[in-house]
Amino acid sequence: QVQLVESGGGLVQAGGSLRLSCAASGRTFSRYAMGWFRQAPGKEREFVAAISWSGGPTYYAGSVKGRFTISRDNAKNTMYLQANSLKREDTAVYYCAARNAVVATTTTNYDYWGQGTQVTVSS
Repeated sequence: QVQLVESGGGLVQAGGSLRLSCAASGRTFSRYAMGWFRQAPGKEREFVAAISWSGGPTYYAGSVKGRFTISRDNAKNTMYLQANSLKREDTAVYYCAARNAVVATTTTNYDYWGQGTQVTVSS
């Protein structure tokens, strides 16, 4: 079992930056692939970024590639999402997710989810 808690969301102007964190409980965090997803009002939850258990291979949605960076610190049981050059269309609730398997980019492949943190980008 893994419990996930996101933090770091907030209100930011377009062009600004935020750093989201996902703190995980459990001794086996380092064995889990992790991902960030987001859901805007009236839209389905969508993939943002994912990272392997080792922090090696990373994957990004085309809409955030070059602006967002996913990383993890297994010693701290924490995953991060550095979001730069934010746009209004990045406004959403951001969720972190974990799976005890190889990294994946679809919501249905993840077993554990946090409660989400709101990111609002104003113009």
